[in-house]
Amino acid sequence: MGYGLIIVKGKKFEMINMGVLHLSKLASHELKLKRIFERTLQLVDEYKPDELAVEAPFFGKNVQSMLKLGRAQGVAMSAALYRDVPIFEYSPKKIKMAITGNGNASKEQVASMLKSLLNLKELPKHLDATDGLAAAVCHHFQKNNSTSTKSYTGWKSFITDNPKKVK
Repeated sequence: MGYGLIIVKGKKFEMINMGVLHLSKLASHELKLKRIFERTLQLVDEYKPDELAVEAPFFGKNVQSMLKLGRAQGVAMSAALYRDVPIFEYSPKKIKMAITGNGNASKEQVASMLKSLLNLKELPKHLDATDGLAAAVCHHFQKNNSTSTKSYTGWKSFITDNPKKVK
């Protein structure tokens, strides 16, 4: 499981940390889930993030793999929620599109673009780390590009608040 942390100063951002949780040596799925919870909580306590961005589960053919992935994501999300950190989910295609402009980009293409965007000296050995970093950068781009978040009860309220948009 990869993670990445960025700090945002105005419209500029830079990487604080990225890494990978190596879980293959743990004997059971339950121990892996425990480790994910503990490490996520440790990262939240150390860096005190304002928000957490995660890659939304994608649909695959192997139901058991999807179940395990969903549990792992749920545990990471629970750790953040335990510290009242709001969570935002982005599809893999949305993350790739935000970083490279291509929703079908490879992990290597995403990593290369992050290296350029964040002026990284080198890429990590495991590209899962850049996957985590990509979710954070995607979230920053989405927040920065978002228009007004005001909601309207209907066309009449929209027109009342936006008379110049009506011809």
